[in-house]
Amino acid sequence: MATIEECRQALDGLAQRLAGADAATRKKASLDRKLACRITDLPATFVGRLHDGQLTDIERDDDGSGQITLSVSSDDLVALVGGTLKFSSAFATGRVKIDASIFDLVKLRSML
Repeated sequence: MATIEECRQALDGLAQRLAGADAATRKKASLDRKLACRITDLPATFVGRLHDGQLTDIERDDDGSGQITLSVSSDDLVALVGGTLKFSSAFATGRVKIDASIFDLVKLRSML
């Protein structure tokens, strides 16, 4: 099981990767939504802001909710961001769950 700090580092790494995406990719993924990431095997939730194809303002907020909610185990979060777990297979097998509108899911797909 990954630690809360490792989860935070993974989310920071994701934010850096999104910030480094080219302008066309960021434009396709343009959303302005509050994102909550619930770590299912730890008592932790992180919230941040998705806007202009970037993830910013990441903070730990265990009571936080978002317009988009991602639920994932600590190890799977680290593996997803580290590139050793493919998002599509993790989503298809239920290792990652996303609660979002269909419109937001389509937009998120272009980011991943």
